[in-house]
Amino acid sequence: MTSERDFDVVLFGATSFVGRLTAEYLADAAPEGVRIALAGRSQERLRDVQSSLGGRASEWQLLVADTTEPSSVAEIAGAARALATTVGPYRRYGLPVVEACATAGTHYADLTGEVLFMRDAIDRFDAVAAKSGARIVHSCGFDSIPSDLGVLLLHEAATADGAGQLEDTTLVVQAMRGGLSGGTVASMKGTVDDRGHDPELARLLDDPYGLSPARAAEPQLGPERDLRGVQRDDELGMWVGPFVMGSINTRVVRRSSALQDWAYGPRFRYREVMGFGSGALAPLKAGAMAGGVGALAVGLAFGPARTVLDRVLPSPGQGPGASSRERGFFRIEIHARTSSGVRYVCRVAAQGDPGYKATSVMLGESALCLALDTDRLPPRAGVLTPATAMGDVLVERLRAAGQTFDVERIS
Repeated sequence: MTSERDFDVVLFGATSFVGRLTAEYLADAAPEGVRIALAGRSQERLRDVQSSLGGRASEWQLLVADTTEPSSVAEIAGAARALATTVGPYRRYGLPVVEACATAGTHYADLTGEVLFMRDAIDRFDAVAAKSGARIVHSCGFDSIPSDLGVLLLHEAATADGAGQLEDTTLVVQAMRGGLSGGTVASMKGTVDDRGHDPELARLLDDPYGLSPARAAEPQLGPERDLRGVQRDDELGMWVGPFVMGSINTRVVRRSSALQDWAYGPRFRYREVMGFGSGALAPLKAGAMAGGVGALAVGLAFGPARTVLDRVLPSPGQGPGASSRERGFFRIEIHARTSSGVRYVCRVAAQGDPGYKATSVMLGESALCLALDTDRLPPRAGVLTPATAMGDVLVERLRAAGQTFDVERIS
C-alpha cells in the first residue's frame, strides 16, 4: 500500500450515532498531526458533526460519498491509509466499501456483526485485498474485539509457558450494562430475513465454522453449538445462559485460529455464555435470559410481532443519552484449559456502554492502529480479524485507552 495518501484516517458514516461518538473519540485521542477526514452522504450533516467537535476537528476535511455511487466511495478509499465505516446494515450497504478499500490497498475497519456479510466479503475480496496489501478487518467493536483479542492473549500466555494448546475455552459475560443499538437491530432484522428466505443461507448461519478459510480442514470434534438454553457449568461453578452475540463472536474467533494455521490447537473448542452465579435464583435468571433471546428471534421473524417490536426497539441513528452511555460497562472473563491441563483466565473490561462508548473507543483505536502502526502489525493482508490483523498492537492501544485485557494462570 502506498503511503502517499491525503489522509491517515477517513471515518465513513460520521453522521451516524456511533459514527459521531467515534469522531468525538478521535478528536480527543488522535495524536497531534494525524490527518483525519469525516465522510458521509450529506455535507450539511457532516458540518454539524464537525462543529460539535470543535478544537482540532475544525481543520478536518469533509468528504461526500454514497454507497449507491461506487465512484464516490472509491475516491475516499483511495485518499486514505485507513478507512473506518459505520455505514450499515453492512450486507445492504457495505460491500462497495470493502471492494473500494481492497482494490485501493486501503486498510479497513467496521463494526459488523453480520456473518453473511463477512462471508460475502471473504469470498469476493479476500484475494483482491491480499494482492493489494489491504487489511480488511471486520467486527472492530464490542463485536468481536473482547472475544478475539482475549483468546489470542490466552493462546500467547499458554505458548509462552509451554503449557500446550488451548482446548475447552469459554467466554463468560460476568456483568454488563448497555442498550441495544439501532444499527444492531437493523442487522438482526436483515439476518432473520435472509435466514427465512434462503435455506442455504440458513445453513451457513448455523455452521459454527461458517467464516473458515478452509472449511474441510477444520477440527473434526463433532458439532460446536451455541448455547440456547440454561446449563449448570460445574467447572465454572455457575449457571449460564445464551449470550446474544455469541453466534457472531465465536465464528470470528474460530476464523482467527484458522488464519494462523489453527494455532490455538486441533482440540480448541470455543463458546460464549452469560454468567448468572450459583445462587438459588441463578437458574431462573438464566432461564429468563434464554427465553428473552428466543422471544426476540421469533418476534423478528413473525410479521405482527415484528411490527410491535419496531415501535419499541431503537432505529438506526438512535441511541442512549450521554449519562446512560457513561454509566454503561462490561466485565468479561474468558476461561481456558490447555492440553496439559493448565487453566488460564483472561479478564476483559471497559467503562461505558458496550455498544456505544466502549465500541467507539475500539473502532477509533483500530483505525489509528491500521493507519499508524503498519510497521508493527502482523505481516498479513486480506479479509482478516482483529486478532490476525492487529493483535498485540491493538491490545496495547486499548489498554492505554483505559480498557482491561489481563491474563492470569489459575492452576
